Amino acid sequence: MRHLIYAAGIAGAALLPATAAKAQDASWGCQVLLCAASQNPSWHGVEYCVPPMIKLIAAMSKPGFSWPICDEARAGAPGREEYADCPEGTKIGYSQYGRDGNRSVPDRCVKTLNTCQTHPGLKGPTNQAGVILNRRARDGENSCIKEISSQRSRRADSWYFDIPNDQGVKQRHWFNLNL
Repeated sequence: MRHLIYAAGIAGAALLPATAAKAQDASWGCQVLLCAASQNPSWHGVEYCVPPMIKLIAAMSKPGFSWPICDEARAGAPGREEYADCPEGTKIGYSQYGRDGNRSVPDRCVKTLNTCQTHPGLKGPTNQAGVILNRRARDGENSCIKEISSQRSRRADSWYFDIPNDQGVKQRHWFNLNL
């Protein structure tokens, strides 16, 4: 919570000539940043945040849109990651490739297994659930290496700001732009 207070202080400091600053007096970029960083409740549950965020969502659909920036907070434009991280021991994979070999979206998690290895108490190769994407052959023989793929989950909050705290260390704040 301290980092949000710090960001709010930075955004509000630009408004402090001689009177107390009000959040609604902040620039649109600072309003968006503060509202996007709100976690409990999210910006959807903060009455003040709904108008600037709806304005943002509407502006994003127009040609030439440029993200409103809060220079005082040193956060810049947000990033976006549609898919969640793959579990440990897997790597990012792709469900489709174009005709020219270009990859589509990184929507799969892939684990490479050696099915010839046996575990104590089991007879024969290990059984793993999943779809075999690729079985590699060596010198015309099937090998024991297979890749198992699973669907990569989508993030509920796919947008993020990296906001520096009072020590300058950036902390990631996830948010969504769903109405």
